[in-house]
Amino acid sequence: MLLIAGLGNPGPKYEANRHNIGFMAVERIGSHWRVGPWRSRFQGLASEGSITLASGAEQRVLLLKPTTFMNLSGQSVAEAARFHKIAPSAVIVFHDELDLAPGRFRMKLGGGHAGHNGLRSIMASAVGAEFRRARLGIGHPGHKDLVHGYVLSDFSKTDITWVDALLDACARSADLLAAGQDEAYQGKVMQMAPAEKLNPRQTSRTTDFPDA
Repeated sequence: MLLIAGLGNPGPKYEANRHNIGFMAVERIGSHWRVGPWRSRFQGLASEGSITLASGAEQRVLLLKPTTFMNLSGQSVAEAARFHKIAPSAVIVFHDELDLAPGRFRMKLGGGHAGHNGLRSIMASAVGAEFRRARLGIGHPGHKDLVHGYVLSDFSKTDITWVDALLDACARSADLLAAGQDEAYQGKVMQMAPAEKLNPRQTSRTTDFPDA
């Protein structure tokens, strides 16, 4: 089984925040692949089902939205991973990424938390650092003192086009992610939702895999 977690904060106050794009991604994946209903489990909301691979095989997945609030995300992720005996390499975390321009997308295995409290919490838990990260670019406000207010503010109306395209691409291509083809998944997502066309003046600040 794969554990695919999205990071965010629970409740209507936060649901449209930039910080909640991880929640949005796993919700879209669950909807597209018709994964099971969301239920309260593992200090979060969990949905269990399957994603059909290109080979026709079924990959069991557990989608998870921790409701512990962002700073304690590791409690929920670690509890789910421990219950299902899921190795860190089979844990995938969707999260907002300040160091990527809006609409950009990168996969990464392991690494640091770069100040992201959700990642920090997971790394401090039994899961450790060697999990797979699906990094959803939201851009940077320009100064570190502006970050808190920026991530906890809603996406603007002008953001909706690229946000929807990115989430849709992440969901529709999730069979590649479930098959462990992270580089191919990254390439497919960016092919389906090219940030350069949606945000022509934006450029990414970091790269882990080359664009496909």
